Amino acid sequence: MDEKKEALKKHFEWKGKIVVESAVPVKIKEDLSMAYTPGVAEPCLEIQKDPMLSYELTRRWNMVAVVSDGSAVLGLGDIGPEASMPVMEGKCVLFKSFADVDAFPLCIRSNDVEEIVQTVRLLAGSFGGINLEDIAAPRCFEIERKLKETCDIPIFHDDQHGTAVVVLAGMLNALKIVGKRIQDIEVVIAGAGAAGIAVTRLLMAMGMKNVVLCDRKGAIYKERDGLTGEKALIAEETNKEMKKGSLEEAMAGSDVFIGLSGPGTVTKPMVESMAKDAVVLALSNPTPEIMPEEAKDAGARVIGTGRSDFPNQINNVLAFPGIFRGALDVRASDINDDMKIAAAHAIANLVDSQELTEEFIIPPAFDERVGKAVAEAVALAARKSGVARK
Repeated sequence: MDEKKEALKKHFEWKGKIVVESAVPVKIKEDLSMAYTPGVAEPCLEIQKDPMLSYELTRRWNMVAVVSDGSAVLGLGDIGPEASMPVMEGKCVLFKSFADVDAFPLCIRSNDVEEIVQTVRLLAGSFGGINLEDIAAPRCFEIERKLKETCDIPIFHDDQHGTAVVVLAGMLNALKIVGKRIQDIEVVIAGAGAAGIAVTRLLMAMGMKNVVLCDRKGAIYKERDGLTGEKALIAEETNKEMKKGSLEEAMAGSDVFIGLSGPGTVTKPMVESMAKDAVVLALSNPTPEIMPEEAKDAGARVIGTGRSDFPNQINNVLAFPGIFRGALDVRASDINDDMKIAAAHAIANLVDSQELTEEFIIPPAFDERVGKAVAEAVALAARKSGVARK
């Protein structure tokens, strides 16, 4: 049986990947009176007086909602909320497995920004954080922005920020190998969707100055025809030299290429045109922008992909479970850039100087140290940046 058929068979057997189990016994009359009426009235009245006690007296302290409209699912695209449920359940499994965070899928039957925002806002009191998942750009930017303005719990779009954190972690170690500083390098990013823009912004927050973001039409620059929304905003912040032309032209002389676009968009001559000791992170999945062996033959020094069957897998599971664990542990009201940068450093630092090589710049997904290290770093950064409430 091939992998696809086996996966479908398993899902028929599992009938869902998450369950709700009681944390308390209800076997005798006294149990019932404590867990439910009449005893349950006492915590209710305490929370009425101080809503923050909901973190002490309910499971809210450890509960995250995984929210999607099913419009940009994995490599499947707009498949709708019901069809996205297996992915959202899978995400909940990862939260529990990698950071002991309880997560629950909420798949919304709407693509309307205001309806999604209102739905999540009204439900936010039941959760300690919101993980937005597989929502198409540019809608995802507006939803996240509006929820951050109206909610007092962390709002985190993993397709954007989880990707950015793990890319930054890989970059930090790749640059150690090639002996370059982030503020000095020239970076080209292919793909101006949610992930590409978020990666750009986080790398800039870390000190990157010279970056050209490319979409299907080539380099994005200020006042380029047809730019709207997030592309227009990012054009104000990037490509200060106003480079124009194709991705191929943009890559010439660059130190780092980050691919968040599509398969086969980069050729060997394009990599050959890059600066000496180039870093290539070709993250399109399942087929990278350029295959690792081709990039290596073309002279790239450090190469990463999104795949587990090649070295240096840039995998979001290294980031989001620990980030939420740390945010929940200190009851953070936000997940800010300081916390994301701290997470990236925590991931990168798990590869010590003796282990660090061209083919080992980032810990593997199943490294059991990652979740705890990220959580501790994020919690500390939350306290330092003033968003912790515990």
